[in-house]
Amino acid sequence: MNRSFLLRLLPCAIAVAQLTFPATGLAQRNLPMSSGIDRATADPSVRIQDDAFRSVEGKWLADSPIPPDRTSIGGFEALYEETQPQLRDLIEHVDQQGRGNADATKIGDLYASFMDEGRIASLGLKPVADDLAKIDALATRGDLAAWIGTYDGLGVDTPFSFAVHQDAKDSSKYVVDLVQGGIGLPDRDYFLVKADQRFAEARAKYQAYLAQLLTMAGESDAAAKAKAVVGLETSIARVHWTRVQNRDPVKTYNVVSVAALGKLAPHFDWPRWMAAEGIDGKVDSVIVSQPGYLKGLDALVASVPMTTWKAYCKTRFLAGRAAYLDKAFVDAQFAFNGTVLHGTPENSPRWKRGVRLVEASIGEGLGRLYVAKYFPPESKVRMDTMVGNLLAAYKTSIDGIDWMTPATKKEAQAKLATFMPKIGYPVRWRDYAALAIDRDDLIGNVARADRFAHRREIDKLGKAIDRDEWGMTPQTINAYYNPELNEIVFPAAMLQPPFFNAKADDAANYGAIGAIIGHEISHGFDDSGSQYDGQGNLRNWWTKEDRRRFAEKTRALIAQYDAYTPVKGYRINGAATLGENIADNSGLAIAYKAWHLSLAGKPSPVIDGLTGDQRFFLGFTQAWQEKSRDAALIAQLKSDPHSPGEFRANGTLTNQPGFYEAFGVNPGDKMYTAPGKRVIIW
Repeated sequence: MNRSFLLRLLPCAIAVAQLTFPATGLAQRNLPMSSGIDRATADPSVRIQDDAFRSVEGKWLADSPIPPDRTSIGGFEALYEETQPQLRDLIEHVDQQGRGNADATKIGDLYASFMDEGRIASLGLKPVADDLAKIDALATRGDLAAWIGTYDGLGVDTPFSFAVHQDAKDSSKYVVDLVQGGIGLPDRDYFLVKADQRFAEARAKYQAYLAQLLTMAGESDAAAKAKAVVGLETSIARVHWTRVQNRDPVKTYNVVSVAALGKLAPHFDWPRWMAAEGIDGKVDSVIVSQPGYLKGLDALVASVPMTTWKAYCKTRFLAGRAAYLDKAFVDAQFAFNGTVLHGTPENSPRWKRGVRLVEASIGEGLGRLYVAKYFPPESKVRMDTMVGNLLAAYKTSIDGIDWMTPATKKEAQAKLATFMPKIGYPVRWRDYAALAIDRDDLIGNVARADRFAHRREIDKLGKAIDRDEWGMTPQTINAYYNPELNEIVFPAAMLQPPFFNAKADDAANYGAIGAIIGHEISHGFDDSGSQYDGQGNLRNWWTKEDRRRFAEKTRALIAQYDAYTPVKGYRINGAATLGENIADNSGLAIAYKAWHLSLAGKPSPVIDGLTGDQRFFLGFTQAWQEKSRDAALIAQLKSDPHSPGEFRANGTLTNQPGFYEAFGVNPGDKMYTAPGKRVIIW
């Protein structure tokens, strides 16, 4: 579990009172562009000094409808859409791509089992009949505890789950972490904020969805049982910790002995739960992330009738398996999760959903095929150089900041020196030999894949830390920082336009992928990551005065993002998104320094009428191209630690001195923030 992953200014060579972009006909960002800047997306009527995001992306925003099967579009989504057909081709021609590879056969059979809609329809509920019967047979609270332990290990969202990860205070060993869960709406606010009309409609439609699932499963009194389940989930949501509370790594680190679990939650049958999870006798203590939640849940275990708990278990199970049952279940699940919660009119084509299943189940096996065909070695070499420059720039930045004392700087440098970059793909591929896949058994395949992943985690207990393990597959369009391993990870598929363009000048690349590298490094020094040392241990290495000064800067950043309203009536939560906002702002600042470091004292050329500094900041802005449906944005604001793309771009740029010099941003311009109010951390 991942707990949870630059300063010399060049003179401006062109007038910047109003930057405009002449059309170039470049409609795709994977075409050769010497500047690395896609001018076809820009709106010449918007001054970059007033709104950088719309200046760079305005035409694209106006001309680009969101496809009916998607919640959003943008740079990340475009690259994801480009990658999916590549993965589909690998899967559908897996025999040619991976002859003699056992994983290849399993990949092909898993995908085929998902694509066989005729067989799925003919089987109906037969594949889950035993699972439903087990729920019907639950008679005691002990039975409930055993069910939670069993089905957590089968990928079902239960009231709480466990994860195996490094001990945050002893990074040499693995521990078990208990984490709150068990609600079917994106966040507790959907249940608890009664005055919000959108949330009220979501609750009503959620209850109708649960009733529909129960009815299709042959349950009597489905409407009444669905109402009771929503009531139970509302009670569960009420004792959930908030997103802001869950960001605190100290408050969520609570060591509880196995013997003491019975005192924390005395009505829950811990021995039966542990036996069902498969950890009985393997641990003598666990880390409880939210002790107050477990106490509250225990009261519900004691007071809520078993008939309601059984209905709850059945809806949780059916919601988790609906995508793999017949069309009626698939359509019902999408109508709620896709349309109601995210505003998406149409489901994705079945082949895309099949690819997602393969990625979730045999992800590194598919990634191995992807890397062999689509990841050029030279991209990794160039990334290695960029990462080296980013780390060097961070080293210089730490030495130069004026708000940190020498003692804390020394500790920060020690942490930076132990950062472990991982680029492209793992040095050792995951072994799927123990995973059994049957071409004619989709539901069984899903359950076996979940159980395989679960057992793989349990098998880590008592063993040395695997520092080569990856938390993402090579085909993932993302990156992360893991504070417990003190590592930054950049999958192969991320190293493509608009984030990394091998045919473009370095300025735009440093603004895009360089800022993302800087972002991930900065997570090691954000308000949460900064509480871990270089060995991955949760330890305070700051002086009190330095922590106070840091908190002052972060409070200003919270206030800045609190003021942004992506959807009318819904603001960004500056405290909940603080870590990502720190990383965006610090990452861009460090990338700017690293790019200038890479010039080795030589001037950057003017390309396509743009100075190097301008290309750098435009590269950053175009990387955050994004357009989302309102419902999806609201779900993001309530459940995602990242700010929407527009504010990741504009919000970050307003704090960068280099941006002001590159484009002549002055008082009176809408992007202008007075120097004393700009948040500059690293």
